[in-house]
Formats: sequence, C-alpha cells, structure tokens
Amino acid sequence: MRFFVETERLIMRDLQPSDDIGMFQLDSDPDVHLYLGNKPVVNIQQSRDVIEIIRKQYETNGIGRWAVIEKRSGNFIGWSGLKLITEPINGHNNYLDLGYRFIKQYWGNGYAKETAIAAAAYAWNALHAKKLCGIAHSNNIASQKVLQSAGLRYIEDFEWNSDPHKWFEVTGIDI
Repeated sequence: MRFFVETERLIMRDLQPSDDIGMFQLDSDPDVHLYLGNKPVVNIQQSRDVIEIIRKQYETNGIGRWAVIEKRSGNFIGWSGLKLITEPINGHNNYLDLGYRFIKQYWGNGYAKETAIAAAAYAWNALHAKKLCGIAHSNNIASQKVLQSAGLRYIEDFEWNSDPHKWFEVTGIDI
C-alpha cells in the first residue's frame, strides 16, 4: 500500500525500510519519549522492527503512521498520521488514533499541527472515518494543542500506563 499526502512544507508517505536511520535518530532520543511512557531504542534494529510493524499495519488495517519528509531539505523529520487501535484504551477500541512524533531539532516549527490537520482531512475525505481520537499526556500541553488544532475536542482525563492523560475525539458529524 502506498500513501502520499502533501502539505505546503511537508510530504507524508508510507514508511520505508530506508527510513531506519531517521527512525533511530527519532526514537533513541530520551526527550522524544518524555511523555510517551516508552524507553528510547538502543540499536537500529529496533527501529527497523518498528518500521516493519507499521508496514504490516498498512496491509492488515489499511492505515498506519506515515514518514514525514521536509520538502526544503528532503530530510526525514519524524512520523505522523493515523493508526487503527484495536486494543481497549480508556474504554475505546477499534478507533482511528491521530499521532505524531518528530526529531527534536524540528520541534517548534508547526510541523505537528500541519501534519495533524492533513491526517484528519485524510481520515474524513479518503477513509470516510466516523470518529477520530487522540491521546496526550496531561503534562504535554503542546500535544494537546496540536490535537485541538486538528479539530479534536477534549473529552476527559484518564489514567493510562499509570500516568494521567487526556482523551480527545471528534466525530464526522462534528466537523
């Protein structure tokens, strides 16, 4: 499956095995994982394994996170997009989750907002989604603002992996 979404400054496309170095740079940084509850990866094979899992999601679920490429530089700067969540989280399952993660040097450029808006548009226009959800750690104000900029509304606080989080969602009739 091939994905390609373009914004003014970015290209969002399916993750490729050749994105392994960028994924390793992203996921080996402890600052990137501050609000995620994950441990940074320690070797590039872990990044390759993640890419393979996401590529299988494309085949199995018809959707998965996308590589984000900065047009100006041609650099892999992170990932963004949609993922079908099938395991229960906060009493919900089988929903589209909007998420994003960027290499630290690209933070503060509005790329998360730009890709979140594009991914939400893809959910409505290409997938004809009925509902779109997002989760942000309660202390991650920047991520909460990104979800809201993509049209998701704060619904409630909840505990996930022993940490406080906020649940956001929007339905197709709300847009």
